[in-house]
Order: sequence, then C-alpha cells, then structure tokens
Amino acid sequence: MAGGRAADAHPHVWVTSTSELVYAPDGSLTGVRHAWTFDDMFSTYALQGVETKAKGVYTREELQPLAQTNVEALKEFDYFSLAKADGKKQQFDEPVDYFMEAKDGLLTLHFTLPLKVPVKSRQLSLEVFDPTFFVDFKLADQDPAKLVGAPAACQIKLRRPADGTASAQTLGEQNFADGGNLNFGITFANKITVDCP
Repeated sequence: MAGGRAADAHPHVWVTSTSELVYAPDGSLTGVRHAWTFDDMFSTYALQGVETKAKGVYTREELQPLAQTNVEALKEFDYFSLAKADGKKQQFDEPVDYFMEAKDGLLTLHFTLPLKVPVKSRQLSLEVFDPTFFVDFKLADQDPAKLVGAPAACQIKLRRPADGTASAQTLGEQNFADGGNLNFGITFANKITVDCP
C-alpha cells in the first residue's frame, strides 16, 4: 500500500479483511492477527517486478520483501487498527509473523499485531479503517472475525458500515488533498466488539 497515490477519487485500494483476536490462558487479549486481501488492480500493481522461479507462481519467500515493505509502511498509519479496552485506547507493538500470499490473482497480507501490554477488559473494540479513506476496508463475508483462546463466556459482535465509495467519489480528490476530510474514513470503520462478563 506504500505505492502509487494518484487517481481521481477515493478510495484507491480495496481490502477485504479478517481478524483474529488472540487471548492468553489468563483471559487477556495479547494481539490481533489480520489477513488483508487486496483488490485485483492493487495486487497486479504490487506484483510488478517481483521475480519468480515459476512464471505466475509466487512463493512466500519471493513475496517476503513486499510483505516487509507493506508492514513498514503501515506503521505510519497505526496499522489502520484501533483497539480500545473498556474505552481506553491500546497500543500495538511492531507486527510479527508477517507474510504475503498470492492466490487467484489476489495478494493477501498476513500479520500479527501484539499489544504492548496484554489487557483484560469487560468490553473490547477493534476498528479497522483508513481515516483518509484512501484504502476501503470491508469485512470478509464469511468468518470476518474470530476469538482465539478467549474465555468461553465472551461474545463477539460485528458492525459493518455502509459503503462509502459513492459519497467519497462525489467529494473529489481535492477535498482529501487539502486536508478537509482527513477523518472521512472513520465513518466507514468496521467495528468488532467483544463483551466478556
């Protein structure tokens, strides 16, 4: 996603996301595992220049430099991930276990965001969005969010926003370039909420 930022209207990149919220045996959240599948145009663009041994077949090793470039670029944007425990913002450490895979012409970036400090909470929320709406995140249709190792009584809920592409396109590129709509994307944030008694 570090690449080209030139087009007529927002968004420019479309991502279908899945997230796993990872818990420790003591019931504290330790991190989030994301898998973000990019649209076909971005995938094609990103794969340009990637050298492979077999034409059209990309190994994890061949895609590793691209994965690293992407996770490093995401730091500037707080990994498009906002976690709150009982209303208090949580800080993430650098991504670990990151890799990319190419399947059916689409790239998927996998990475884990560990929390700086594991946290126990009655309510946890995770929002995945780009404030500038350069990247449009959509929760996957099937299994968009899972709890891994969470206490049995914890319940997960999803909130899917309305599609913002049409309204963003009516604004035009200049509305984003001059900074007037820097937080437009929060309107379309995907929200995962976990309630634990």
